[in-house]
Amino acid sequence: MKLVMVIDKELPLGMIANTAAVLGISLSKMFQKDIVGPDVEDADGNTHIGITAQTIPILGGGREQIKELRDRLFDTAFADVTTIDFSEVAQRSLEYADYTGVLSRLSGPDLYYLGVCLYGPKKKVNKLTGNIALLR
Repeated sequence: MKLVMVIDKELPLGMIANTAAVLGISLSKMFQKDIVGPDVEDADGNTHIGITAQTIPILGGGREQIKELRDRLFDTAFADVTTIDFSEVAQRSLEYADYTGVLSRLSGPDLYYLGVCLYGPKKKVNKLTGNIALLR
């Protein structure tokens, strides 16, 4: 399995960090046992909460590139790739109920994404994201 985040490279640094955090929280909720390692005790006996046991490449895509990627992931050929998206609608919403209310009234052409997180078979994830460079 492979894990990748693709985030809009044109966003301000704070929004990039926020997008990565939101995607990571949602991912860990779904796959905690697969992704988060066990707690670790240091030499002094202090416990450090487990962190990700997998690398998380963060790629930088353009706005249209991310939208095309997200739209492609709705195809049943990619049903085994878990996809988490963070849209402009979500970022602007102050309450979760506002987000769900607005999102439920929008269709695909009206949605733009700040970032997406993919978790699935390595070959498929590489095929989808292999042409996207690391975010720098």
